[in-house]
Amino acid sequence: MANNSNNQILIPQSRQNLNQMKYEIASELGFANYNQIDKGSLPSRANGYVGGNITKRLVSLGEAALANNGGQAISNTQSINLDTPQQ
Repeated sequence: MANNSNNQILIPQSRQNLNQMKYEIASELGFANYNQIDKGSLPSRANGYVGGNITKRLVSLGEAALANNGGQAISNTQSINLDTPQQ
């Protein structure tokens, strides 16, 4: 599998929280001990459910932040470098 350089955590301090969210979602979906399971032995659909639900929850958190203090939430994202399409 190729190393995808676009799949980087932009704020390194969030790594622990993202991993915690991943394990909580996996547990909610019925995957006990997800952090100890060989992810290669799981069907791609199972891993996709975990990743898809992480995205869903992160979008929901972002929407809530925008609703509560939109201006500040938007200005906090200005320092993140955006990826540009490759030609």
